[in-house]
Amino acid sequence: MSSLPQASSFAGQVDYLFDAMLALSAVVVIGVFAAILWFAVKYRHGSRADRSRSSRRTLGIELAWTLIPLFLFVGIFAWSISLFAYMSRPPIETVPVYVVAKQWMWKVQHPGGQREINTLHLALGQPTRLVMTSQDVIHSFYVPAFRVKQDVLPGRYTQLWFNATRAGTYNLFCAEFCGTDHARMGGLVIVMQPKDYANWLEAHAGTDLAAQGAALFRRLGCSGCHDPQSGVHAPDLYDLYGSTVPLSDGTQVRADERYLHDSIMLPNKEIAAGYAPVMPSYQGRIGEDDVLALIAYLKSRHAAGSP
Repeated sequence: MSSLPQASSFAGQVDYLFDAMLALSAVVVIGVFAAILWFAVKYRHGSRADRSRSSRRTLGIELAWTLIPLFLFVGIFAWSISLFAYMSRPPIETVPVYVVAKQWMWKVQHPGGQREINTLHLALGQPTRLVMTSQDVIHSFYVPAFRVKQDVLPGRYTQLWFNATRAGTYNLFCAEFCGTDHARMGGLVIVMQPKDYANWLEAHAGTDLAAQGAALFRRLGCSGCHDPQSGVHAPDLYDLYGSTVPLSDGTQVRADERYLHDSIMLPNKEIAAGYAPVMPSYQGRIGEDDVLALIAYLKSRHAAGSP
């Protein structure tokens, strides 16, 4: 069993799976080496062992040493797939936290506008979903005490969710070699009692992410084309998030975080049906944290009006 604390709802299940796989592998290794040792001793040079050929076959033994390990390892595989599926589906009540990785730091932003660098504050018992992207190269968000690790990729959004079950301070690492100061790209995850976490949020409150995105939306001139009253023929962004968007090539795509990100940074990648590819790219003009703010704003827009 691992000496690390089990500080998330995943930790115990991951440890049980690892211990079961280690025990099964140990049994196989011990069995193989015991057989090698037994044959080496019995048929050593000069021994009186019968070396005459025998045509007798032991089908039962052959089937047993083939099928029993097969079924055991298939069982381990099925167990791991079930756990992976559970870890890949965040529950509805998860709280989103946005993470941007860059050489060599973790930039964290909470929906209420609270910002952190190389630190992540969490509430005990509250499922949390991290929406992550990279500003430059591939990184990997790794919290050993939670038994969770997820690659963070440039130009893409990956997610990771967990439920912290033990208050305390835990190490955060980058588990992907990302440059000369890779070893220094670490931080802390601080799990607090819900009341203490609420006090921390209140003490560090700022402009919420959607409001930041609204200000950026106007400052970049996006409203000049995408406002319903605009004379420019541009897609309507109200109720866009989560909808199905028909594309000019005849296909359809769901308007999730990935689609919104690419529409801002790579507007010619997927062109909405009925619109000309005239939108300029904002790649290199704004950072990934700005894109997250814009996406939060777009997710908050509804047909009844902007918030």
